[in-house]
Amino acid sequence: MSTANVSVFIDRYHPQKDGKCKISIRITHDRKRRYYPTDLTLTASDFDRIINAKRKNDEDKKTYLKIDSFKSKAIKAVDIPVFTFDLFEDIYLNNRGAVDSLKFAFEKYIDELKDEKRIGTAVTYECAMNSILAFEYLKKKRSNKITYQEAIFKLKELKKKKDDFKSSLKFADITPNLLTKYENTMIESGNSKTTVGIYLRSLRTIFNRAKIDSALYPFGKKDKKYIIPTGRNIKKALKLDDISKIFKYVAPSGSFREMSKDYWIFLYLCNGMNVKDMCLLKWKDIDGDVLTYERAKTMRSKQESTKIKVSLKDESKTIIRKWGTPSLDKNAFIFPHLQKGMTAEREREVYQQLTKIINKHIKQIAKELDIQKDVTTYFARHSFATILRNSGASVNLISNLLGHGDIKTTENYLDGFEQEIIHQTTDALLGFAK
Repeated sequence: MSTANVSVFIDRYHPQKDGKCKISIRITHDRKRRYYPTDLTLTASDFDRIINAKRKNDEDKKTYLKIDSFKSKAIKAVDIPVFTFDLFEDIYLNNRGAVDSLKFAFEKYIDELKDEKRIGTAVTYECAMNSILAFEYLKKKRSNKITYQEAIFKLKELKKKKDDFKSSLKFADITPNLLTKYENTMIESGNSKTTVGIYLRSLRTIFNRAKIDSALYPFGKKDKKYIIPTGRNIKKALKLDDISKIFKYVAPSGSFREMSKDYWIFLYLCNGMNVKDMCLLKWKDIDGDVLTYERAKTMRSKQESTKIKVSLKDESKTIIRKWGTPSLDKNAFIFPHLQKGMTAEREREVYQQLTKIINKHIKQIAKELDIQKDVTTYFARHSFATILRNSGASVNLISNLLGHGDIKTTENYLDGFEQEIIHQTTDALLGFAK
């Protein structure tokens, strides 16, 4: 029978502005880890001293006893016949406020995401949490006529001063009516429905993880539950003529503009790949004329990994030869942007910076070519899907090539295309008027 391991964890990688780090209790079971935040923060050096010093002053003794009390309680809670995290939490949290605290649930999941090096996803959940907390703060300060943006700024200031906002939001407080008010506040404050949808889908995941009773579950299409809004489906696909212009565009040799143009074409030809996945490509992923890779976005979300196969065209091979770094090590990265040993945070900085560079120059190229769209790397993905559909490819095939787990996602990509076909086809109804 496997047992859970209890340890004290200091988050050295994400110190606060004052240099102090959060202290959590880490539970490890069957190679899975979960973190349970305490209300303690210490600098790394203070933590090491308090934990390891044989002689402690009175203040250090008090802090040590607080840390030890959290650890001792966790050790008792893991001592159960059959360990599960849910059962542990019922015992460890002991029905205290944290078990129902929305902020606690967010922070716990964010810590797990960071531990799994899913930094981008962790940032999304942090933004969602901060937005919801700002809405709560806004409600409490309504008499002062504070705006949503001012609430966001105020919470950031409080965090800097280590005077974190004490949220009182419980799962039971999140009702369809409150979510509607949150949506309205966000829209009135200039946020898009897309942003609102992203934040509230994050909140819904927190609810699903907590396994909240159906009577308190606020999301759904029945019984007057709250429906998460979806953003307007803006067309992000280029026509073949516009893509042809980009292919033929001549940029200064060796320039950022040439690299950006080539990378955009590579993303387009490689099944609408994103920049992160391109950076993660390794020489072992190439076998003749076929490139096989797994999307980083879905790598941890599926029990069985989905491999995406790309037919390498001559143009793609030329780009690899031009910008890739040849290596006899099959585990080496193809493109020279990532290095072995980089932290997840640093990797994310690299992806984001490269994406900004590509977007900056591809926009300039599009403007020079009189392409009337704000072209980005995301256009490469939508263009790949739309042009294949226009050529007669089935939605199932396109979905497979994009690596979508749900065909509905692919249909959403193609929504603008399908509407355009409807307009063109039904023009025949007025053929006599031409």
